[in-house]
Amino acid sequence: MAHKENINLIVPMAGKGTRMLPHTLTKPKTFIPIVGKPIIQRILENINSLCGESKIAHIGFVVNDLPAHTYDTLQTITHALGAEAHFYQQAQPLGTAAAIHCAVPLLEGRVIVAFSDTLFQDNTPLDLQQEGIICVRSVPDPTQFGVVVLDDNQYVTAFVERPTSFVSDLAIIGIYYFQEGKRLQAAIQRLMEEPLVAEGEYQLTRALSYMQEEGIRFVAKPVEAWLDCGNQQATLVANTYFLQHAATNTVHMISPTAKVIDSTLIPPVYIADDVIIERSIVGPHVSIGKGTHILHTQIQDSIIQAHTVMKHSQVHHSIVGNYVKLYGSPAELNVGDYNMAML
Repeated sequence: MAHKENINLIVPMAGKGTRMLPHTLTKPKTFIPIVGKPIIQRILENINSLCGESKIAHIGFVVNDLPAHTYDTLQTITHALGAEAHFYQQAQPLGTAAAIHCAVPLLEGRVIVAFSDTLFQDNTPLDLQQEGIICVRSVPDPTQFGVVVLDDNQYVTAFVERPTSFVSDLAIIGIYYFQEGKRLQAAIQRLMEEPLVAEGEYQLTRALSYMQEEGIRFVAKPVEAWLDCGNQQATLVANTYFLQHAATNTVHMISPTAKVIDSTLIPPVYIADDVIIERSIVGPHVSIGKGTHILHTQIQDSIIQAHTVMKHSQVHHSIVGNYVKLYGSPAELNVGDYNMAML
């Protein structure tokens, strides 16, 4: 039977998100909605489910110059999980270990570290009796990732950053569990007392190696799906995945307050509250945010965010922000919040 113990969760999210411009001009990339929920909300809910009968008591967000309104959103998401939110500022990006070190007050007891671009799907709880767990996913090209090497008992024997020759195809996805956070804190402190190397950053995998030297054993936990949201194309792939997953689980995908007039919806689609769709074709693989109005428009494989107006358009493989006014010709678009485009 699982032990009902509190867990601290640390979420570094201080990256600039330059690959998701122009959307990250007004919000972090993890606030882009995937089937009606911000990426960060999906991540936190999935991690909460990994904890089984235990409870996330505190969530520490490591941030850098977030827009003021995003703090309220993170507070709301955290409180919905029954946890308390904390914010720690990272003034200078010095690597993954340095980001975690900003949240030292939460590095005690059972700790999970989850990077905010790690969108994943998994339904098997963590084994909290393990000393450490590294979540992984098999990938076709491991040279682009940090990977773990395992022994015959599935314990991690080595961490290798972007291997140039094959040593393993188990990529580290960015979710870690530590039975005792103080031991992680000690390893990071040891690392940060050393001169900066490795491209001027303190990398978490180096601290994990120090923990191994102290006798701590890590196991690898494969997850069912790992979805990158680092650029527009990858985010649209993630949207398609969750639309298909929701559809197979009979989740209600069209709000009862949405109005669909003389239009065709090609599933799977997600239509939020107060959306109006008139004389249009929407789908497949489209998410539309709250209060958006679609008229004489065809949309497929796209994310359209909230309170946007689209008329006489044909849009595909696109991400359109909040409060956008879009009129005109066929296009593949990447339009940030509060824009007007006439094509």
